This record gives sequence, structure tokens and C-alpha cells, in this order.
Amino acid sequence: MEQKFYRIRQIIGDPKKGIPAIIPVSRATWYKAVAEGRFPKPVRLTEKTAAWRASDIDALVERLNNGMNDAPKRDGAA
Repeated sequence: MEQKFYRIRQIIGDPKKGIPAIIPVSRATWYKAVAEGRFPKPVRLTEKTAAWRASDIDALVERLNNGMNDAPKRDGAA
């Protein structure tokens, strides 16, 4: 079975490039939650390339959708 990966831009979105967010938080908020262990850690694909397993992101989305919403709000959001 082929493993699918998401890059950060695919996870948090990029409005300038028309990429919708899977989890709409800022880059800083995303990395803070990763460092705190609330979001999954990335996998190194090359020396300069990190990505997240799609299965880890899918599990995070499922967890957030099931009311275990520990996702921080987007920076600057009310």
C-alpha cells in the first residue's frame, strides 16, 4: 500500500495559491501544537523536506471532529 503525505501548505492551506486548509490554523500555531505534542510530528522525506502522513492528519481531523477539540484558533482570530 502506498503511503500518502501532506506538506504543511496542504494542511494549513495557502490562499495565495488557492489551496484550501484541512486544518485552518497559522503556520506558527501549527508548529507550536506539533512541539506540544497535540498535533502529529512530521516525517523527514529528504534532508530539507518534511511532510506529515495522511493517516496521521486524517486521525487528527477525526479527533477534532469528535469533540476533542484542542486545536488552537488561528492567530489573530477572535
